[in-house]
Amino acid sequence: MPVQDILTLAPPPADARIPYGADPNQFADLRLPKSAGPHPVVVNIHGGFWRARYDLAHAGHLCAALANDGFATWNLEYRRVGNPGGGWPGSFEDITHGFQFLQQIAAKYRLDLKRAIVMGHSAGGQLSLVLAAHQPSLRGAISLAGAVDMARVHELKLSKDAVAEFLGGPPERVGDHYREADPIGLSMPKMPQRLVHGIKDDIVPIDISRRYRDAKQKAGEPVKLTEVPNAGHFELIDPRTEAWKSVVAAVRDLIHS
Repeated sequence: MPVQDILTLAPPPADARIPYGADPNQFADLRLPKSAGPHPVVVNIHGGFWRARYDLAHAGHLCAALANDGFATWNLEYRRVGNPGGGWPGSFEDITHGFQFLQQIAAKYRLDLKRAIVMGHSAGGQLSLVLAAHQPSLRGAISLAGAVDMARVHELKLSKDAVAEFLGGPPERVGDHYREADPIGLSMPKMPQRLVHGIKDDIVPIDISRRYRDAKQKAGEPVKLTEVPNAGHFELIDPRTEAWKSVVAAVRDLIHS
């Protein structure tokens, strides 16, 4: 079965769908391990080049797999380009509020927020690292094939210039937005960062993650890049693939460090 099918296959049901705001897109799916807890938490941010036509459903598969491995998962939905209030900064405001809402449900669901990390795929990789830059309580951040060098993604006009669409224009016109939204320029001196990227990715080229790693290592930040052979863009979010092992290894590395 092609890995792209992960985008259309119905995921296993969540244990709870919980709103964190009043907008219809401000909710998250919570999945819990079978153990009693307290549970370490993976906050997941789905990709789709920040556009409304892509939602959190396809990420339900990886969240269910992580829950089976002993991690609570909080799969965030958020306003995206095409939704009222979506784009920058509204999308990031939702991510922030969704993460902070965990404080309100941690006791009920036995969530261990001292062992919470954030992970995002593609556009979600950018959002996960920006969240980590603003939320030092996180134990670490993982980018899966992330659009983590926004200036370079814009230069390449990936997905029909999705960056300019998300940020409201090109860098020369909305420069402040680029500086706020580009994790490569945000200081995270103590935040462990893990990048996982398929060498054969033709949607977000691996050069994006390599540039991010090089810039962050030069700045003295704790960042590691795992380059996955024979993997493209979607293998990293498909628990049926060999590439998935690299994702689980990164999660365990941060949770148990």
